[in-house]
Amino acid sequence: MCGLTAILSFKRPDTPESTSDRSLEKAIDESLEFVKHRGPDARGQWISPDHRVGLGHVRLSIIDLSADGNQPFHDVKNDVHVIVNGELYDHERYRSELLNQGYEVKGNSDCEIVLALYQHYGVSFLSHLRGEFALVLWDAKRQLFFAARDRYGIKSLYYTVVDGRLLVATEMKSFLAFGWQPEWCVQTLRDNGWRCDSRTFFKGVRKIMPGHYLISKHFGDVEQKLYWDLDYPDKRALETRSEEEMIVGLRERLLEAVRLRLRADVPIGIYLSGGLDSSAVAGMVAHLIKEEGAKLGNDASRDLSRMKCFTVQFDKDSGADESDIARRTAEWLGVEFNPVHMDEEALASRFEDTIWHSEAPFPDVDGMGKLAMSEMVHSKGLKVVITGEGSDEHFGGYHLFQADVLLESDYSWPVSILSESDREEACRAARTKLDRVMYWGRGSLTGTVVPAPTTRMLNHSGIVTNLTTLSPLYFAPWTDDRYPDSNPETAVAESFDGRVHERMANRWHPLHTAEYIWTKTGFFTLLLRYLGDNVDMVHHVESRTPFLDHHLTEYANGLPPSLKVKYDPVTKTFHEKYILKEAVKPFITEEIYRRTKHSYLGPVRLPENGPLCKVLRRLVTRENIAQLGFVDWSKTEGLIDKAFVDKDPLAFRAAMTVAQFVVLGQRFGVKTAS
Repeated sequence: MCGLTAILSFKRPDTPESTSDRSLEKAIDESLEFVKHRGPDARGQWISPDHRVGLGHVRLSIIDLSADGNQPFHDVKNDVHVIVNGELYDHERYRSELLNQGYEVKGNSDCEIVLALYQHYGVSFLSHLRGEFALVLWDAKRQLFFAARDRYGIKSLYYTVVDGRLLVATEMKSFLAFGWQPEWCVQTLRDNGWRCDSRTFFKGVRKIMPGHYLISKHFGDVEQKLYWDLDYPDKRALETRSEEEMIVGLRERLLEAVRLRLRADVPIGIYLSGGLDSSAVAGMVAHLIKEEGAKLGNDASRDLSRMKCFTVQFDKDSGADESDIARRTAEWLGVEFNPVHMDEEALASRFEDTIWHSEAPFPDVDGMGKLAMSEMVHSKGLKVVITGEGSDEHFGGYHLFQADVLLESDYSWPVSILSESDREEACRAARTKLDRVMYWGRGSLTGTVVPAPTTRMLNHSGIVTNLTTLSPLYFAPWTDDRYPDSNPETAVAESFDGRVHERMANRWHPLHTAEYIWTKTGFFTLLLRYLGDNVDMVHHVESRTPFLDHHLTEYANGLPPSLKVKYDPVTKTFHEKYILKEAVKPFITEEIYRRTKHSYLGPVRLPENGPLCKVLRRLVTRENIAQLGFVDWSKTEGLIDKAFVDKDPLAFRAAMTVAQFVVLGQRFGVKTAS
């Protein structure tokens, strides 16, 4: 798989590193650039020879398959060194502009432009990157260590300090090779901070947040700084564009985002479900090939039967299978259809590997299906897939958002405004429905009440309590005494700065507030890990997400809330992603256009003593719970029966969650929390 590791060492270690996982350590040994400073620095001081920087990279070759694309990249003076994990789009334009200004670029790799952009713009070069990336840069002349992550956190990036060395890597497991000994951070487990801020569930390990960079100068303190963030228009500003203008504008930007992601020197496939988002992506790809002659990766053929689409196919009686709809879409487009059959045995066999590779506990079986799909893609000789992730976050696609749509009137689009009594009634009905249908259960498992200041900080958004119960755990009694003030909703609210709080309270419509909260919390910490890059890369597959193109999302953020989610006061129904559906109508079937929202969601009611039940019974034992140390066995021991005998969906997710933490504890070798 592709990945990167960087070391900023404040002293040379006396003993060799452990050999827990040596894949990236070997890459460092083979492609390392140690920069030893033996001359005086700018202050006339001599830098200790014990200071060093190491950069290591394992490459998945997508653009420029030659040795010129190998990393690290180095400038001609051997002062600046860069490693990049990801894909940078529109790089040809920057390459041409920078070459004309005298900067040297050795090969044709998209990632190499980081060197020249940094030399031209300094650290502000990040604003010129378009795509998904995690990168590390070392400027030896300035003694500047710099690491950055893309705007939405599509690529993961973590850091910690071990024995005086700052370690930065795309996976936490990479730290094990350098002597890291993981410990549970019970505080962030209690308040769910690992799902909303820079903390992780391991002590001392931090995430570089989406749209942020990490910087250290002269081997000094490390700072994390924001370079980009989501924003939305003032909710009182009247929209002057017509609905048709906005539909056309959205369609153009969608096509551009997809068009850019067709560029590769290797074959490309498509993930296709029965939903709107992936169907629209497949339809737009087919349109660009057929009407514009666009190449699909390295395939210049206009024969759509060569275009490969992949779909998870659950058992027909599971209630979760959408493969028939996906097949009809594939037939309509005239593309190759590849179903990946996932019976319960296939799900169970991938349970432990999925949580190990994603490093993100998420209480459903969808990740196992995604892992199997990437395995199928790899077996077909493909290295890249285009996916539909990110649409729901920007077009109001979740049921979670419905109540917030009507929490306030949308004054930017007056035709949508209801009478106050009708709006309040519809909002109450939406919240009642949400309480009833949300499968993970509403409200904190501890029964705590959301503090009033927290509610006001988030402008009364209804999304937060549902977010904080996504991965339910029953905590051991001792944690109540040790962390009495742990409130998950407050942790979410306090993860945002004062600028965001002010905009939530006074400027943004509640739907936009809800979109911001979800995108900056559960989306990047859970969905993009468990269903995204971490899982696809297990089988050397790069997933590209056109709905997360920031040029597209900045346009989408400026659309009226009531055109994203349209409420019909006659039928008292919501039409999620209304404007998106209108924009992609030329590229989808009538069936998809008329279909109501269905998330990609695997089965949650599985038979007693079936394959997955047996896996969970093996993992959720008194001994394993005691080894974790932070979970209450008296409340956990009956979960399996409730989940598989009583068919309780909340118990199913609680059992899945605790089993996933057991796997992480065992594979990471985490000592018992106490």
